[in-house]
Amino acid sequence: MIKKLFSFLLLFLTLVIARSQSFRNPILAGYYPDPSICRAGDDYYIVNSSFAYYPGLPLFHSKDLLNWEQIGYAMNRPQQLNLDSAGVSRGLFAPAISYHNGTFYIVCTEVSKLGNFVITAKDPKGPWSNPVSLPQVNGIDPSLFFDENGKAYIVFNSIPPNNISLHDGHRTIRMFEFDPVNLKVAGEEKLLINGGTDMAKKPVWIEGPHLIKKDSWYYLICAEGGTGYNHSEVVFRSKSPEGPFVSYEKNPILTQRHLDPNRKNPITTTGHADFVEGKDGQWWGVFLGCRPYEGDYYNTGRETFMAPVVWKDGWPEFELGGEEVKYSYKINAVAYPKREPFNGNYFFRDDFNSTDLNIRYQFLRTVRSEWYNLKDNPGSLTFRLRPETCAGKGNPSLIGFHQPHLKGYAATALKFIPAAENEKAGLLLFQNEKTFYYLCKSVKDGKPVVELYKGTDLVASKPLGGKNNKDIYFKIEAATDKYAFYYAEKKDKWQLLQDGVDAKYLSTKSAGGFVGCIYGMYVTASGKTSGNTAAYKWFEVKNDDEVYK
Repeated sequence: MIKKLFSFLLLFLTLVIARSQSFRNPILAGYYPDPSICRAGDDYYIVNSSFAYYPGLPLFHSKDLLNWEQIGYAMNRPQQLNLDSAGVSRGLFAPAISYHNGTFYIVCTEVSKLGNFVITAKDPKGPWSNPVSLPQVNGIDPSLFFDENGKAYIVFNSIPPNNISLHDGHRTIRMFEFDPVNLKVAGEEKLLINGGTDMAKKPVWIEGPHLIKKDSWYYLICAEGGTGYNHSEVVFRSKSPEGPFVSYEKNPILTQRHLDPNRKNPITTTGHADFVEGKDGQWWGVFLGCRPYEGDYYNTGRETFMAPVVWKDGWPEFELGGEEVKYSYKINAVAYPKREPFNGNYFFRDDFNSTDLNIRYQFLRTVRSEWYNLKDNPGSLTFRLRPETCAGKGNPSLIGFHQPHLKGYAATALKFIPAAENEKAGLLLFQNEKTFYYLCKSVKDGKPVVELYKGTDLVASKPLGGKNNKDIYFKIEAATDKYAFYYAEKKDKWQLLQDGVDAKYLSTKSAGGFVGCIYGMYVTASGKTSGNTAAYKWFEVKNDDEVYK
């Protein structure tokens, strides 16, 4: 009797806790754009764009849409992904993940070399297959749809009819049937959407399409307005997957472009959504958004947000709880301690005690040689100094971590004995090949110095007082539109090298492109050959945004 009562109370408490939980937006903080989501039984999976970072296409798993864990990358082998010479904002654009009859599919566009392709896996943790090219798919943002009658389709953004634009940004949504066994398109290409919701208004950049079926209707959700401040999500429906599709009279179903830009803690640029139905029947939409600190300036890139979706009179709408996307929504789930959360004011620390590199790190372009290891100095991450630099288009000795929030810091400790002025090791704050800050140790006139670079220009330098073989510590503090750069020759004895450093220089608005900033452990011999190494002792990131307190 007591055992049954205890079980009943445990179940009751679990249900109460489940109903009272909330998640924090963005659910994937920092540069995790273009989310696509699928459900496989009781499991949910998200994949994101990764552009020229390697491994490519980060994958996340959840049992309840509340607790997310990174499980790997879909493209983690050089033979899968050639990013050589790709610009930072090239590479992999807008993947879409699907599950059908025991197989996972990802379709994506590699814009530099491969074009559109499909990969498959039985287990989303991998291994994923080598890519199969889809040359007939002329465009970007492909997505698969598996119908109940056994047919499959691939929809994608493409050129205007006869490749004649009626206005700037005129694009179309097109479709082929898809053969999921032989991984190729079938039949004739069909035009589903020409231009967008209302050609009289000259709609721009209809893209990011996904087909969904509900209650005998086929819904085509798409991004519209461009992936900047005017971004939005729109929906069309039809009784056939081949159309004709009718635009919802209340489009767009998601945008923030009409709101006061001076509102507190704004979330902007919302769109590029994908839908999933939860196990409890509640629908959700994941989408990209941005958190500017002023105007359209943000350094964290385009991030993954989530909000409820409801169905009204046969159409889906985002239930935002008002016009603004909220930083928190309630969800029927049970929160559990997360070892490495991806949202809120989390703290990340790596002491390099594992034999494997933490899954959250990424490299710039494809890694083809082992220039780093965790074995030479147990408890340290050792880098080889190489000629490549982050200002070039090779694979530099750089291991990066996404800047997650507007406020916080990244810090590291390393042992490094530079032998010449071209040898440098330290902490990088990187946006692209031209826009970055680099806080590092080097030598000047044979004596150790700490230096700060803005791009390739030296902007600050100080001599180090201790011996050249002592550990050195670096810290970069983010404070919305400013950064501060610190160093220490003794643990926690921080000395300010430069304060009030311009953060807008690294923003997408100033620097261009589609990525956000990364904090990076980075060493270089600046174009020369070197046999030197640097050993990082630890690396940590702490977040301190008021909205999550």
